[in-house]
Amino acid sequence: MARLPKLAVFDLDYTLWPFWVDTHVDPPFHKRSDGTVRDRRGQTVRLYPEVPEVLERLQGLGVPVAAASRTGEVEGANQLLELFDLVRYFVHREIYPGSKITHFERLQRKTGVPLSQMIFFDDERRNIVDVSKLGTEWCYLHSCPERNEPSDPNPRIRDICKGPSWTLKPNLVNEPHLRHRTAGTPGGHFQVHL
Repeated sequence: MARLPKLAVFDLDYTLWPFWVDTHVDPPFHKRSDGTVRDRRGQTVRLYPEVPEVLERLQGLGVPVAAASRTGEVEGANQLLELFDLVRYFVHREIYPGSKITHFERLQRKTGVPLSQMIFFDDERRNIVDVSKLGTEWCYLHSCPERNEPSDPNPRIRDICKGPSWTLKPNLVNEPHLRHRTAGTPGGHFQVHL
């Protein structure tokens, strides 16, 4: 049986939802009687459609979930997690400007989970670079076709966050310290099949 991570950590912007909460939408947010979430201007805001299923699956596997976001719109990000009913999945939330390294060090202190037993999902290369240096497993997501990056052909990896608009990159740069380790390679690395 595959070894699962002890903690799955998700970025928020362009990872759970297709926008930056501090620039593309206008907090505060509210939920209408029809269940839609809207910003102050009445613009509908949505999650990526796969997000609830992915978080539910991780919960079903017994993998705790945390958030690590560098957004400056802390209140708005937390409000969206509540309005989308995602708070129930997150055992810890590190949502504030600064380094992802700080987020992960605090998560390690709070949970006792070694960094090497966490997996991190993010859409920004700089965050992947920082966190990978800590020995954390990682999965680079992007949903912006204008980035014009080739998608990963490995369907097992794509299944982690399935959906036609998401692609996962197992080896985005040539730096030797950046090696995607969720691809099921020998040696006990994580295999997450959702």
